[in-house]
Amino acid sequence: MLWVILAGAFIGWIASKVMGTDASMGALANIVVGLVGAVIGRFVAPLVGMAPQGTEFSIGGLIFGILGACILIALLRAVTGGGRRSVV
Repeated sequence: MLWVILAGAFIGWIASKVMGTDASMGALANIVVGLVGAVIGRFVAPLVGMAPQGTEFSIGGLIFGILGACILIALLRAVTGGGRRSVV
C-alpha cells in the first residue's frame, strides 16, 4: 500500500511539473492526481496499442501513468476554466 501511495505521489508530481501546476498543488493533490492518472493511463495504453503488463512496476506503466495524470489535469483545467490555478 505504501508503494502505491509513493508511486501516485511521484506520478502526480511529475505530471504537475509537466502541466505547470506544481506551485498550486499540494502533496495530497499530487497523490490523488497520480493515482487517478495511473488508472486513466491503464485505459489509454490499449488505445495506442500497448497492453498493460499486470500490476508490477514497469517504465511503460510509469509513462502511461504520467500521461493519464496530465490528461486528468487538462480535464480539470477545462472544467474549472482555469489556467494555472489550483487544480484539485
